[in-house]
Amino acid sequence: MEGKVLKDKAQPLGNYPHVKRVGDFIYVSGTSSRRKDNTHVGAEQDESGEWKLDIKLQTKAVIENIGALLNSVGADLSHVIDMSTFLVDMKDFKGYNEIYGTFFNHETGPTRTTVAVHQLPHPNLLIEMKAVAYLPIK
Repeated sequence: MEGKVLKDKAQPLGNYPHVKRVGDFIYVSGTSSRRKDNTHVGAEQDESGEWKLDIKLQTKAVIENIGALLNSVGADLSHVIDMSTFLVDMKDFKGYNEIYGTFFNHETGPTRTTVAVHQLPHPNLLIEMKAVAYLPIK
């Protein structure tokens, strides 16, 4: 049971790993669209200083980040068996769901739970996801 923190990804905001393998199961910590330089995909500031947040761009980045974390332990998104999603506002559900559907389907994709939360660790974040994957050890 060893946790792993990837140096080329945004670093965890606490003492936890990005990903942890326990037997045949792989657990991915809550993941956002945060980049290594602490900026966020899907969060752009306009000339007036106002932030424009895009749920579709953030969702795509989060799922791609989860995929990269899984790749670091020899797995990929096809191994995900359960996904938990945290949205700051359920008005973003439609855009999130649209992008989610480009990665997963109801026949082979993971089970999923989506909940609204009061806030996430940064005001520019609209979404965070965590995953459980299954990949038997050979």
